[in-house]
Amino acid sequence: MAKKKQVKQEHDFSTYVKWFWGLFLAGLVFIALLFLLARFEVFGDMPDHTVLENPKTNLATEVISADGQTLGKFYFNDNRTPVGYEDLPQHLIDALIATEDARYYSHSGIDAWGTLRAVVKMGSGGGASTISQQLAKQLFHGEGSSNIAERIIQKIKEWIIAIRLERQYTKEEIIAMYFNIYDFGNNADGIRSASRIYFNKEPRDLNIKESAMLVGMFKNSSLYNPRPHRNPIGTRNRRDVVLSQMEKYGYINEAVKDSLQSTKLDLNYSPESHKEGVATYFREFLRDFMKQWIEDNPKPDGSKYNLYGDGLKVYTTIDSRMQQHAEYAVQQHMPRLQAEFDHQNTPQRNPTAPFLGLTQSEIDGLLKRSMKQSERWRHMKYDLKKSDEEIIKSFSQPTQMTVFSWKGEIDTIMKPLDSMRYYKSFLHPGMMSMDPQTGHVKVWVGGMNYKHFQYDHVKQSKRQVGSTFKPFVYATAIDQLHLSPCDKLPNTQITIEAGKYGNTKAWTPKNAGGEYGGSITLKSALANSVNTITARLMDKVGPQPVVDLVKKLGVEAEIPVVPSIGLGSADLSVYEMVAAYATFANQGVYNKPVMVTHIEDKNGTILYQFKPESKDVLSAETAYVTVNLLEGVTESGSGRRLRHKGADKWSAVYKEIITGYPYELSNPIAGKTGTTQNQSDGWFMGMVPNLVTGVWVGAEDRAAHFRTITYGQGASMALPIWGMFMKSCYQDDQLNVSKGEFLKPQDLTIEVNCAKYDPEGQGDASPEEDIPEELEF
Repeated sequence: MAKKKQVKQEHDFSTYVKWFWGLFLAGLVFIALLFLLARFEVFGDMPDHTVLENPKTNLATEVISADGQTLGKFYFNDNRTPVGYEDLPQHLIDALIATEDARYYSHSGIDAWGTLRAVVKMGSGGGASTISQQLAKQLFHGEGSSNIAERIIQKIKEWIIAIRLERQYTKEEIIAMYFNIYDFGNNADGIRSASRIYFNKEPRDLNIKESAMLVGMFKNSSLYNPRPHRNPIGTRNRRDVVLSQMEKYGYINEAVKDSLQSTKLDLNYSPESHKEGVATYFREFLRDFMKQWIEDNPKPDGSKYNLYGDGLKVYTTIDSRMQQHAEYAVQQHMPRLQAEFDHQNTPQRNPTAPFLGLTQSEIDGLLKRSMKQSERWRHMKYDLKKSDEEIIKSFSQPTQMTVFSWKGEIDTIMKPLDSMRYYKSFLHPGMMSMDPQTGHVKVWVGGMNYKHFQYDHVKQSKRQVGSTFKPFVYATAIDQLHLSPCDKLPNTQITIEAGKYGNTKAWTPKNAGGEYGGSITLKSALANSVNTITARLMDKVGPQPVVDLVKKLGVEAEIPVVPSIGLGSADLSVYEMVAAYATFANQGVYNKPVMVTHIEDKNGTILYQFKPESKDVLSAETAYVTVNLLEGVTESGSGRRLRHKGADKWSAVYKEIITGYPYELSNPIAGKTGTTQNQSDGWFMGMVPNLVTGVWVGAEDRAAHFRTITYGQGASMALPIWGMFMKSCYQDDQLNVSKGEFLKPQDLTIEVNCAKYDPEGQGDASPEEDIPEELEF
């Protein structure tokens, strides 16, 4: 009996062994079959060799400045700009390996020990996914399914893809791809965007604790989000876990770990959005430029480039340092100027504020026209199909909104109609700088806050230019009549008869100061913006040659051929004015402004290379003499406050709106202020040999303006921005803004040294020494 029992037990045991090995082999065959079926795409598409070589990821178009800085990006959902492995600091790579895949360099895509540990511990000891598997998931699958069977299939696919990736790429390339593909939240797609957005630096400049924080976010970027209103404490704790892992695997020592864990996150949050950052108005202009370029330049296969996904690189002429100096000057001057404007337009001082000289009926009409131009009107009219009566009524219904102020955004409840009137009370700037020799645009400030004011005052806006137009009249007279800055004309009123130049009315301009008598040199007349002298020159040459010259200088706007244009009645853009003035500084050669030097695809292939467009407009002699005239504006005219050393009566009167004063600029500067009727527009055009800059300031509607010329002139509204900008540029050792003389032609035949003829300056009008007011149109 015992023997039979023993034989039976041995039989049963061998049966169990057979079943075990049978099931084991069946499992292996089943797993192998699953892998085989997955490989043959029975469970869905698998990436082939070509797809693995060029995985589809949306890459943002990057806008790059002349000095190599990223100004911004164009993207829809993915703000991704890839970087190479060589651009990643070693401690960032160490943090990733220590935390995510300690045996990364010893496996071929699948970590067998990690997988076995995960199976035995049922996942409680951590996952088994390698960096290669996680990359496979990010590239081709995304988040896992809640269905167990689907999760198993997905895991098998990840294993296969991971092995293929290991065969296709080096370990270093896989690490770089993983850092580039991950979404760190807050539009931080990939390590370059993440390091710029969270720390405002390039990946190569990250320190150890910053690298640890970003690697910690790989666990869950939504949960471990460092922004104050999200989860900064959890993010810091996760960062400290990464630092502990780095110490565990010998990448840092315990002292370094303890020291870093005691520090704060030290974020420098710098969001990258289309409405924030540097050069926002320029970037929006560039978006339209790129859309047109894409339309005109298809790919070799006939398809169109994707501005938001093809990873183009647009190299621009903008200098990020100059741009920041310009934006800072605007941010410093405009709040002070606005404060004075608001002070003059309280309900007690001006019941129709911010408008002057309009009846209530005219104001109602102005606001109604603005209603019909608003986004609210468009949305309700065409999207919601509302009647005009319903839309107008909605403008009087209080609603919650966020409005702009110089002290920060304000959350408030306001009627849309009241908000329109509130926004119309703001003064706006427009500013552009250009290298006259190359045509490269260095600065583009289209406004003060793109999020709230999206109208560009560099190229889109055209405003009355006032006395900044006068140099075109003078240049025409010099070119035709060979006049010298030392020549004198009588400062008496002149009437240009009706019909003398076509179908024109009689015109008798007046000097703004009402002063007449004697004779004035051309240099003094332009410096002090004497209208009668400009009228006499216009009468000598006629309006048609002036218009012809202006057209040659790149102005595209229609200009009426009438004598009164000489005092600046034409509406031109800052863009046109800067390019025209740059011709004077470039010895009479006009260069069409250049904003983009070249465009590359994601592989560095050049797709576009700009071709300079230039033409001779004036002789070098005429251009130089015009510049010499304009130098007089900053030597003895309305621009001479750029030379002040402070502590004078002028600074005492204007102390509320002066910015960066005293400027104390002693180098040669050619310039011209401009002020239009009713002080609606203030201009300053300023030039040094290698930089021409134009500044305009004014309200959206011309009926909103200063009451008097004291604050409403170009020397008070626009010149301070130019002065502070140039002062900052000269203090920046990295920039090479000229302090030298304008280039004088060797064969100059026109005398520009007026001291030879009038040593004591007899007959010249002398501007006030305390509070200068320019004699403007």
